[in-house]
Amino acid sequence: MKEMDIGKVSRWSGLPASTLRYYEEKGLIRSIGRNGLKRVFSESVIQRLSLIALGRAAGFSLDDIALMLVGDAQPAIDRARLQAKADELDATIKRLGAIRDGLRHAASCPEPNHLECAKFQQLMTLAARTAAKGKLRPS
Repeated sequence: MKEMDIGKVSRWSGLPASTLRYYEEKGLIRSIGRNGLKRVFSESVIQRLSLIALGRAAGFSLDDIALMLVGDAQPAIDRARLQAKADELDATIKRLGAIRDGLRHAASCPEPNHLECAKFQQLMTLAARTAAKGKLRPS
């Protein structure tokens, strides 16, 4: 088994050592010992970090990911949870696509006042409904 110190894992993953220590604290990854003061990991940590990155990119919380990465065993990936997340992403894509299309129309709208444009009115209605559901927050 090949070993990697925390610095090498950090360079490979692009994650700061503090994040790796946090992931270890949460039980997402596990060091196999120390080399002096540095944590040492098995090279299998690379695959686990890739799974964590995929889960984060898909919108899963670290707690959700931790449930799928129990111990050192094979990941216990809940297919129903993946399907639900994919459905959630489809809804988000559809909503954002409608907003994008409305913004593009508003940018080239021939109406002298955007408030007189029917498409812009639809965009405002969509934004108001989305905000009411907590899906769109003003920055």
